Amino acid sequence: MKRIPLRYAAAPAAVVLAMSLAACGGNNEAEAGGGSGEGSVSGEVVADGSSTVGPLTSAAGELFAEENSDVNVSVATSGTGGGFEKFCQGQTDLSNASRPIEDEEIVICEENGVEYTELRVATDALTVVTSAENDFVDCITTEELNKMWAPEAESTVTTWSDVNPEWPDEDLELYGPGTDSGTFDYFTDVINGEEGASRSDYNASEDDNVIVQGVSGSPNALGYFGFTYYEENADALKALEVDSGEGCVAPSAETAGDGSYTPLARPLFVYVANKSYADKPQVAAFVDYYVASDADIAEAAQFIPLNEEQSADLEDAASSLG
Repeated sequence: MKRIPLRYAAAPAAVVLAMSLAACGGNNEAEAGGGSGEGSVSGEVVADGSSTVGPLTSAAGELFAEENSDVNVSVATSGTGGGFEKFCQGQTDLSNASRPIEDEEIVICEENGVEYTELRVATDALTVVTSAENDFVDCITTEELNKMWAPEAESTVTTWSDVNPEWPDEDLELYGPGTDSGTFDYFTDVINGEEGASRSDYNASEDDNVIVQGVSGSPNALGYFGFTYYEENADALKALEVDSGEGCVAPSAETAGDGSYTPLARPLFVYVANKSYADKPQVAAFVDYYVASDADIAEAAQFIPLNEEQSADLEDAASSLG
């Protein structure tokens, strides 16, 4: 299986891929991925949303493009919340999400007549990182993370020693996703006890590459994002083990899959607009390929693939589209 270069796959701006889809699905009767690119389908597939899931969908597009070349698939990364905002207004065919759709977003979709199907496509180990130069912390507890990131920490917890007296009296430089990010929503929920509850005096960005640059540039910096971004930048970053009460556990495909990396292992999703699937053969073709090749795509893009039970659930969910 070809390995997708993550520097390309994880690009923060919209990634446009040219491809001709010869896949079975919706109104298209050709066989997926088989052919010479004399396409029976053409057009555009528009995806937006999570910067964590975006590289996975981009990888799916790149692999599919190896044999297909007449459909433009654009993958933008405005954050999970920003993606749902466009999706529920009928502006996109797919919405990449690092959390499930929320009640208020469901209402907006319903008001605009946007029906959808949720597909879980991978697993993530949300990763807490410092610079590779950091030499005083290797494991952090969920209580320490809460002390750093809780709303009441704003302007009061400003040094590492404020969090743990064994750590140096150096400025605590925090980097993290912005408020439109599903990663922000998930992290604040499991660490601070309420989605969106966070100090605001940190360096926020919807672009995970900006967080990488900020954290890697200082031994006193700390940030968090999806496991893929850590893997791509492991030479400049250190992934901290996390102790939620059962001892220190490092983020990895194994610990996320077996449930020991808690509470920061999480599911990743793609939401499909049912009307797009039914009315646009190119959307149906791409989604069918995505589902059928999900494990290979995850491997190529260095994501954590679904286990056997989760893969069966994905196929069941996708079957309702046809």
